[in-house]
Amino acid sequence: MTCTSRSLLGLTILTVCCGRPEPLHGSQIVTNPFVGVTLITRTETSPRAETMHIAEINLNAPGIGVKLTSPGGTLETVRQTTLDYLNQEHAQLAINGEFFLPFPSSDFNSMLIGLAASNGNVYSSFEAPVQSYAIVTDAPALNIDQSNHASIVHDNTSFVDGKHVLENVTLWNTIAGSAQIITNGVASIPTYLDATHPNGLLTPGGPASYSNSNSWYNLINARTVIGLSQDNQTLFLFTVDNAGGSRGMTLPEVANLLIGDYSIYNALNLDGGGSTSMAMQDPVTGMGRFINVSSDNPSGRAEGSNLAIFAIDAPEPAGMLVGGFVVIMVLRRKVESRAR
Repeated sequence: MTCTSRSLLGLTILTVCCGRPEPLHGSQIVTNPFVGVTLITRTETSPRAETMHIAEINLNAPGIGVKLTSPGGTLETVRQTTLDYLNQEHAQLAINGEFFLPFPSSDFNSMLIGLAASNGNVYSSFEAPVQSYAIVTDAPALNIDQSNHASIVHDNTSFVDGKHVLENVTLWNTIAGSAQIITNGVASIPTYLDATHPNGLLTPGGPASYSNSNSWYNLINARTVIGLSQDNQTLFLFTVDNAGGSRGMTLPEVANLLIGDYSIYNALNLDGGGSTSMAMQDPVTGMGRFINVSSDNPSGRAEGSNLAIFAIDAPEPAGMLVGGFVVIMVLRRKVESRAR
């Protein structure tokens, strides 16, 4: 990727050139609402209308912290919307987290699917999920320790409790998804076990008879993904909507986009669909709000877990303020389409 930039009255305009096979038009707005936090709102028109939000968090920046939902209730957690969790924790940014059960349910007590830890309390374990058509057994997790050292972690099967990992790290705030969809800079969408895929990690079947020719991962839907840069110094939070004029993406599309345009090296697929949520505190008013559009309801779905990001206010530049955010890039750009 080649980028050129120029600054005019506090407004930085970037021109981005990307090597892709077919041209299309899209736009993105990049803001720095907090120290160490870059927020990208990106739209595309091909292969369908898409609205994405990508948060890049510098884990070495002063004031950066993270926290996953704490355990509580009669099961493992008590469900909350991402916005409610953001406000409760007085955080600056939050996304929805892990897959959970029961759902749908009027009971707000929930069980998370996969490894989870909040501030050092490991309260949910690696597991073989019931929804094995979508979620792999012992799905890898992303851990951020007390010193903001981040890494992907894997089940240590030498321990029967499912709460220990192979890596020499302290589990502190740990979140799991359905599978690792980017591994060492390469898309790693799981396959279904069959005669031609003897190492497939998913079980064929489920509500739509999923298989390698009809993969759950190829559904066009709202998505939430969490990832890391190759040096593990930058945390990425990604959402794409399936509402408000956006029509969603497949997970191979998401993986290829994140690798090609943002150099994400490892990433996990979190709960998506109606669960996909990203909320942020307005840096001027201090009020929290959703920055994406939920496909569940305008108030957002009550989630089994959410991940909060804490950050300090960015110093106000001499340039312009638009809607409480410092706009550092607004452009109309011609790029080439994602490899599908």
